[in-house]
Amino acid sequence: MIVSEVARRSPGFGGLIASLPMVSILAIIWLWRDTRDIERIAGHAEATFWFVLPSLPMFLVFPALLRYGVDFWLSLAASSLLTVVLYSLAIWVLPKIGISL
Repeated sequence: MIVSEVARRSPGFGGLIASLPMVSILAIIWLWRDTRDIERIAGHAEATFWFVLPSLPMFLVFPALLRYGVDFWLSLAASSLLTVVLYSLAIWVLPKIGISL
C-alpha cells in the first residue's frame, strides 16, 4: 500500500521503495534466527541474486507494451510469462555453468 501511495505522487520514488529487498532481508534474518547456518544463508543470498536477474526484463517489457497500447492485463500476463520462461532457462543453464541453486 505504501508503494502505491508514494508512486501516485512520484513514480520514481515508488519504484525505489518497491525495489528494496525487504523480503530477502527478512528471510535472511529468519534463517539466521532459526538455523544460524552460515552456509545456508549464503546459499539463499546467492540464489536470490541469480533469480533476480531473469526477473529484471519484466520491468522493461511491461512498460514498453503499455506504451505501445497493449491492454494492461495482456501486458502483465505477457511480461509475467516472459519471467517464467527466463526463470526456467536460468534453472536449466546455471547448473551447466557450475552455479548450484
